[in-house]
Amino acid sequence: MFSWKICGILLCLNLVGVWSLVCKCTDNYGCNDQHECVTDGVCRYWIKKHNGKVINRYQCIPKDKLFPPQRPFACENSKAVEYRYLQQCCKNADLCNLNITLSFPEDPKSLEIEKNKNDVNEKKTIYLVITVLACIVVILATGCCVYIVRLSRASVSGHMSRDSRVLCCWSEYSEVESKPCDEMSTTTIQDLMTMTCSGSGSGLPLLLQRTVARQVVLKECIGKGRFGEVRRGLWRGSHVAVKIFSSLDEKSWVREVEVYQTSMLRHDNILGFIAADNKDDGTCTQLWLITHYMESGSLYDYLTLNTVSPAQGLKICLDIATGLTHLHLEIQGTQGKPAIAHRDLKSKNILVSGDGTCVIGDLGLAVRHNSTSNSLDMPFNCKVGTKRYLAPEVLDGSINETDFESFKQGDIYALGLVMWEVVYRIQSSPSISPSYQPPYWDVVGVDPSLDEMRKVVCLDQQRPELPSEWQRSREPYSSLSRIMSECWYSDPSARLTALRIKKTLQKLSATGVSQNVEHV
Repeated sequence: MFSWKICGILLCLNLVGVWSLVCKCTDNYGCNDQHECVTDGVCRYWIKKHNGKVINRYQCIPKDKLFPPQRPFACENSKAVEYRYLQQCCKNADLCNLNITLSFPEDPKSLEIEKNKNDVNEKKTIYLVITVLACIVVILATGCCVYIVRLSRASVSGHMSRDSRVLCCWSEYSEVESKPCDEMSTTTIQDLMTMTCSGSGSGLPLLLQRTVARQVVLKECIGKGRFGEVRRGLWRGSHVAVKIFSSLDEKSWVREVEVYQTSMLRHDNILGFIAADNKDDGTCTQLWLITHYMESGSLYDYLTLNTVSPAQGLKICLDIATGLTHLHLEIQGTQGKPAIAHRDLKSKNILVSGDGTCVIGDLGLAVRHNSTSNSLDMPFNCKVGTKRYLAPEVLDGSINETDFESFKQGDIYALGLVMWEVVYRIQSSPSISPSYQPPYWDVVGVDPSLDEMRKVVCLDQQRPELPSEWQRSREPYSSLSRIMSECWYSDPSARLTALRIKKTLQKLSATGVSQNVEHV
């Protein structure tokens, strides 16, 4: 009854001229039971592609929805979407949209994709044929080799006549003696360094560095720091130390590798650089720096666990001073070495080998001096070293960062603190075994701030305590105490040079630590 009323109303509206066009309709809104609608506008038919299917719809478009009237948007097709959406309107007769036929043109992108698929399939077929032919050739070659070997063995054992059975192309192979593979597998890191290094101190050749790095098997963690961690590695029976940087700290890794590859840097008291490479562990990229392995760890660890004899303490100080002298030294020549200041010298950055030799490592904050252009090669980051070991001029900001000598004088101040740590652990008698203490342990905490160190070192002018018995007792206490005090002067220019300290310690060592040494 309700539908008949609607039809009556529609008929009346049609008679008065409000709606005059009947259209096919598939929308739920505005359609009667016969899926028809009446409008004063146009009939519309549209199709679109959706998830690989074509959807079509019939609609009535009222006159007030046709904008602009001359070319309404609801009836025009867009070039941008003509391959997935088309529409058309009509108003020439009732149900005229049933007579509209639309079809999508060929999409050039689809044609191109199809063409590429066909090309890929053709290439796969060609590659498959080549692979099969290559396998057949390999099988035939292997069969021929097996046949020749068996033929030669039978000939040697007398089962076949040499004249009739041995192939004319087969002859006894001889060549200049070469090194067998098993012998190469026993090559150690030291052998490689001897065979491939020119003495410049820049590590192994680049290709060999990557080869070594990919053959290193990582073992336990032996240290951690601001850069990442250090792990013991194993390469063909040789122990190496692998310093692993995070990819976020790439600049520090690049800088340290750059400094280690400085020509003529290699020295018995500088940590030996072997290789640098990057490794992908599946979740992130690791940056490796491979160096010689120091069995006793850092000097900090060594002094924490062990006391030293006067002779051992003197040797440790001499090793450190010798290494620092080589760093500070500029070597002239075609492959010369620039002068280098460490800028982060401390007991944790000095490593101890199994035989007690000390080497200086961790050159990430080092600065290089080019004497030709009188320029400084500074690291990328703004770190200034460990606060406990910073010189007074660094703490109060008065250091002249354009003068390379200022950085060397800062290293001398830190060297004096490290020497104090060593002397503090010298066991002068079996009954006295002093515990390890870091410099300024009695006036600042475990992790002092810059303000705390500035107050202690710059304002209060304090230095690590030199017990009176050190200066009154026999060598090496008195001479080492004098050297330390001359490393700590507030005036940087008054401090000793690394070469002067090295020569004084050499002379002290030569006298058997029983005689006094002349004032340095």
